[in-house]
Amino acid sequence: MDHAQNSPLVPKTAVPTHHNTIIPPNVVQPLSVHIADMATVQGWADTRSLSLHVITGRWFLVFASFLIMVAARATYMFGLYSSEIKSTLGYDQTTLNLLNFFKDFDSNVGVLSGLINELTSPWVVLAIDAILNLFGYLMIWLSITKRVVRPAVWQMCLYICIGANSQSFAITILLYSVIYYDDTKALILFIGWLSATISVVFL
Repeated sequence: MDHAQNSPLVPKTAVPTHHNTIIPPNVVQPLSVHIADMATVQGWADTRSLSLHVITGRWFLVFASFLIMVAARATYMFGLYSSEIKSTLGYDQTTLNLLNFFKDFDSNVGVLSGLINELTSPWVVLAIDAILNLFGYLMIWLSITKRVVRPAVWQMCLYICIGANSQSFAITILLYSVIYYDDTKALILFIGWLSATISVVFL
């Protein structure tokens, strides 16, 4: 009779090994379970490694740059919503031309973003761009939808100057048409949140 089986210290349901070592039954698991766990861990590790490689790789930077450029230079769309500003705020053509000047003036001082990029990281430039773009166009939208007190002309010039550092829109116009259809007031809000969102996503 086996001495180990009669010992009060060893449970009778324990499984002996080839080297006379007793393994409690709660430790014994099928080999297939261990293999499946190892495969799952290895699969997640490979997925995380690939995802990290894609996100930090140079081709992802190219992809992000294309999206940012698609959402850049919205100043070319001024003609689509300028009539809404003119009619809602009661501007004449001279005042509208003044707004148009300040819209284009901001694009001529773009050297500031280049200087900031030289001193800091690109994500800082994108963050500043997102904040200024959203603020400028959001204030214009709030003004023409009468959610704020009617701004003075100089304030509107400031808003459009701040927000005009945006967008090239051959593609963005299609997105606007799909989302908002024919609401020119919503177009201004769309310009503000789309560019800001893309910049924030790719910080």
